[in-house]
Amino acid sequence: MHASRNALYAELHSRPFQVLVSPARVSYLAVMTSSEQKIQDFEHFCQLYLHSNMSAPLEDGGFYEVDFGTFRVRRDKHLEFTAYTIISTHFDSSNSPFEQNALSLLPQQWLEKIPGTVIAGFHIAVEDARTQPEPDLVAAKVYFEDMRLVGSRPQNGDAQVWTSFCLHSDDFGRFLIYNKNMSDSQLGRMVQRIIEIENYRLLALLALPMARKYSAQLVHMDDRLAATTACLSDPNEVLDEQALLGELIDMAAWVEATRAKTTFRFSATKAYHGLVLKLLGELKEDEVSGHLTLTEFITRRLTPAVQTCRATGEHLESLSMRIDRVSDMMRTRVEMSIQSQNQALLASMDKRSKIQLAMQHTVEGLSVAAISYYSVGLLKFIIEAVYDKGVQFDKTLVIGLSVPFVVGGVWLATRQIHKRFLLLARKEMPESELK
Repeated sequence: MHASRNALYAELHSRPFQVLVSPARVSYLAVMTSSEQKIQDFEHFCQLYLHSNMSAPLEDGGFYEVDFGTFRVRRDKHLEFTAYTIISTHFDSSNSPFEQNALSLLPQQWLEKIPGTVIAGFHIAVEDARTQPEPDLVAAKVYFEDMRLVGSRPQNGDAQVWTSFCLHSDDFGRFLIYNKNMSDSQLGRMVQRIIEIENYRLLALLALPMARKYSAQLVHMDDRLAATTACLSDPNEVLDEQALLGELIDMAAWVEATRAKTTFRFSATKAYHGLVLKLLGELKEDEVSGHLTLTEFITRRLTPAVQTCRATGEHLESLSMRIDRVSDMMRTRVEMSIQSQNQALLASMDKRSKIQLAMQHTVEGLSVAAISYYSVGLLKFIIEAVYDKGVQFDKTLVIGLSVPFVVGGVWLATRQIHKRFLLLARKEMPESELK
């Protein structure tokens, strides 16, 4: 058996759908946490157990659902955030739908000390339309503080959903759901989809302020790059290549730093947007006369924002590639300039080498004469010594006749030494340099 076989089976059931009876009150919090805050969040979650005199879990897990009697809490740990879903079926049904909410059942001090920052927070009131009539539009607007409503009949008309997609006076969003003909399991699945739609919608929009901020700066960077490219394309322009290279390096550094800040956020926006569209399709909505459905409203407002993020990300990638191409052009220009300088330097060195060779031949001729002169002088001492010992001959004639032989011998010896060094150089140097 594979070591991960049981874990792979369990993964499909790690976050089961809710089984939700109607009427009910549901509150949802999505809290963004850092790596350190994730550890603190688990310790903070364990305090709920201690508050209710229950045994807390020893290790953190991806999913927990705990029944505390009058309410139950579901905790889901995700990559960027931790989600808390609080569900209560014990409330005064005579009150208006949002007069009581499930979040109020949690200890206030515990809520105030949750580690992280809340990105999504809303209440869901689930009513049973089989035991009470649905309110008309005027009554529904009262529950949403007279804000403009978005509504639909999901699951082919088996339920009705109202929302404003706005924050209300309590700083929370609101959803009002009427169950007309759904089982507890169907209702739980639909509520879970609505929760995820609203949560992922907000997470997808996190990148929009970042996209707006960098879009204006990208226009400025485009202008700078265009000016630099224009300088390179003008043959009559006298360029300060070092200054241009420095400017290109500054632009490339800014682009890479911006990509490092935005790549994850833009990729996450794309992923969350895909999830929202998938979940909206699973709602199977029917229209309520005169109102936008959730799908129509979200796609109309969310898709342009996601497209803005996508366009900004593509703009960054395009600018990075164009800077690379201009940098290549600049490097090519610099390399060509260096090659021209090297050719001029080599030509100058070749000219010097020829002059040095001519001087060397002159020095060799002079050295032959000098060595011959000193050799004849030494030979003269030998001839005089022999003459002084009584050997009779014309020493002046002998000295004169010896001069050509001495000069010829010195010249031959010099040529032999020169040939020996040339053979040694040919053995050690490559053929390309000798040619």
